[in-house]
Amino acid sequence: MSLINVQNLTFAYEGSFNYVFENVGFQIDTDWKLGFVGRNGKGKTTFLKLLLGEYEYSGKISADVEFTYFPFSVKEGNQSVSEVLREICPYAEDWEIIREFSYLQMRADVLYEPFGILSSGEKTKALLAGLFLKDNSFLLIDEPTNHLDINARECVAEYLESKKGYILVSHDRRFLDLCVDHILSFNKTDIEVTGGNFSVWFDNFCKRQAFETAQNRKLQKDIDRLSLSASRTADWAEKTEASKFGCGPVDRGFIGHKAAKVMKRAKAAENRQRRAAEQKSLLLRNAETAEDLKINPLRHHSQRLIDCCAANIYYGQKKVCGPISFQLEQGDRLALYGSNGCGKSSLLKILTGEQIAYDGRITLASGMKVSYLPQTSEGLRGNISQYVKDKAIDIDTFRTVLSKMGFGRYDFADGTDLSALSQGQKKKIMIAASLCERAHLYVWDEPLNYLDIYSRIQVENLIMQFKPTMIFVEHDRAFAEKVATGALNF
Repeated sequence: MSLINVQNLTFAYEGSFNYVFENVGFQIDTDWKLGFVGRNGKGKTTFLKLLLGEYEYSGKISADVEFTYFPFSVKEGNQSVSEVLREICPYAEDWEIIREFSYLQMRADVLYEPFGILSSGEKTKALLAGLFLKDNSFLLIDEPTNHLDINARECVAEYLESKKGYILVSHDRRFLDLCVDHILSFNKTDIEVTGGNFSVWFDNFCKRQAFETAQNRKLQKDIDRLSLSASRTADWAEKTEASKFGCGPVDRGFIGHKAAKVMKRAKAAENRQRRAAEQKSLLLRNAETAEDLKINPLRHHSQRLIDCCAANIYYGQKKVCGPISFQLEQGDRLALYGSNGCGKSSLLKILTGEQIAYDGRITLASGMKVSYLPQTSEGLRGNISQYVKDKAIDIDTFRTVLSKMGFGRYDFADGTDLSALSQGQKKKIMIAASLCERAHLYVWDEPLNYLDIYSRIQVENLIMQFKPTMIFVEHDRAFAEKVATGALNF
């Protein structure tokens, strides 16, 4: 066991006026399976880069281990998987690599195949196997699930759970629950380390937020009451003091003494008000709220929007999947399940009008409007104004949705180049655009990739409230199981 010590860490990106970290300190045990959680842009990946020494910072980070980052950069050529892994873990024997492959449900002969022909999920598994065989290495695993289907996620989670000593950045709640034993949360005002998996941490976080919300209301009532009491008492004291100087004989000493006692009570009320305000300022500093989003789906004159009967999908002469049969009625939310490359995204593209070869029958309701959210942000470039114009959506509504999803006023200035945004920000822009489109059917392909946990919950709540008709692919099982009314397995 060794410790990663962080003391007085302060860091800001060059040219930025905002600190990512300011005088933060904590300790991490290298035996922990540690999950990082927090909003997009709160510094999770930045902290990993600081551990790797990629940025200059003030403060101190000390550790007795060598850090290795995943995703691991591979110069893909004609190298075999074995040659790639030899560069990562040169002292590992073939039998050790094959053993790790077996834990990850990969064939042994994958070791001798060209690395470039592997699927994204297979590359993820192969690299994780090699990195865990690297000597004296503490692994920093950043978003490993983005290219994994549901079954692969559970397999990798089980593999990680069998290891000890790594940091994992993920927004998949089920995945975190399966493979971490500590959580480091990047909060609004601080960084907090707690024991347990994500569900334990999130339950405690919600309970604390509920308690602080109740305390906040109580203290605000006390402050308002004390403020009114202090004001009335002070007015009474002033009027009493002024009554010493009137017409006729008065006992000025008695009146002055009485006024002083009343003023003392007013000062006491003011002091209690100040202490209550100080207590209140310590509450809800890390409160996370997910503002309600809105969507305005259209109502179609036909109840059935899609009728698919014995459809087979092809790439060239090769059959990708099928036969597929299903019906989609208004109000249905159909989740598509299956391994990577089984044709889920192809079916979604067919529904949007893309020319992909298939036979059988896929019938769409006449005049149906479809809002499509693609899997990747490729092609997202230019500025906000041009993007909104191309999508034919209202810019004010679009900005409002982005603001509710955590965008600051400078994050979507007209001059901002969309291609320069983070993956999480790009995904939020695409979701916001889809929400602004009035459609009969919403076709979403892996909408949650790169989205932080709070934004995922926000989208969940939106769907459960407005119940749009949807067909979607999503490998976050917690999300899919909550919002789907039906499932189609490929």
